[in-house]
Amino acid sequence: MKSAADLEAIRKSKFDDMKFKSSKYRMRVVVGMATCGIAAGARPVMDAFLEEMKQRNISDVDVVMTGCIGVCMMEPMAEITDKEGRRFTYVRMTAEKAARVAKEHIVGGEPCVDLLIGAGND
Repeated sequence: MKSAADLEAIRKSKFDDMKFKSSKYRMRVVVGMATCGIAAGARPVMDAFLEEMKQRNISDVDVVMTGCIGVCMMEPMAEITDKEGRRFTYVRMTAEKAARVAKEHIVGGEPCVDLLIGAGND
């Protein structure tokens, strides 16, 4: 990177990837892995999502970690974003809930409404 134009090109590339416009993925699962998330049990949640994708031979779902998602009292949290840019924020996750989300939402296309933020989970 040698110029502002180079930096802008990198920013645009990353932004497009976040929106899935140039991505090979149909969904992205982001697990909050800041100190608050890890203390609340995010590591088994992350591992469960990764294991579910592996067991189901799913390669078009990107599972990544991030820092704090912002609502520490509802950790562990996982956010799923689909190709259309819709976001689904799952709260108070466990490995078992992650397996359910994988089966019903990622594979089946039906969000687990009872696990989403605002569904009486707050």
